[in-house]
Amino acid sequence: MKRSLPFRHIAVEGPIGVGKTSLVQLLAERFEGVMVLEDITNPFLPSFYEGRPGAAFQVQIYFLLSRFQQQREIAQMDLFHNVVLADYTFQKDRIFAYLNLDDADLAVYEKLYPVLEQEIPRPDLVIYMQASVPVLLERIRRRGRDYESGIDADYLKRLSEAYSYYFFHYRETPLLVVNTNSIDFVNDTADFDALVEQIARCRRGTQVYVPLGSKRTETLPGTEGDVP
Repeated sequence: MKRSLPFRHIAVEGPIGVGKTSLVQLLAERFEGVMVLEDITNPFLPSFYEGRPGAAFQVQIYFLLSRFQQQREIAQMDLFHNVVLADYTFQKDRIFAYLNLDDADLAVYEKLYPVLEQEIPRPDLVIYMQASVPVLLERIRRRGRDYESGIDADYLKRLSEAYSYYFFHYRETPLLVVNTNSIDFVNDTADFDALVEQIARCRRGTQVYVPLGSKRTETLPGTEGDVP
């Protein structure tokens, strides 16, 4: 008997290169879900990674409005017949804004963001995927997107820390934190099956999943030992 999921709307989060879209695609295939994939065709991204003045604000506003439009579409979907699987949460936009915008641009951003956020549907479960910076860099290198070639270890470190801080304080929905350093759920069916089992068991609060055999344990601050 195929394992079912007790959720109608799941969002997968984590830093660049951690494998969010891959997980969403696999879950959608197994559970006949509807995928909502982040639009990565932001025309300002190359300028941003090249460090051009003003590009950070352009990137941020473009993504904010694109994410808002997609999330509004989720609210119109029939969540009773198909699970909706998104490879991001709307709140990630704010994480990136505080990481990349200067004070003047952030002041403008903060006038717009709360107005949009109040119309965004809340997921039933958020899956936060973690990986070390070397692992992230290797995964980014393997997928070979030209505009990501300028991402350096320091930026990924700051981004990962920002995600950890955000999710350490996260209480909006059930949350599953997954250490992905030593698993290959894309190519190893056993790894994927074990991860699906953890997802299906989530009900409330925060759970942390560090797969057996992980060479290094990386969890949210204060959650050490809280492994199902």
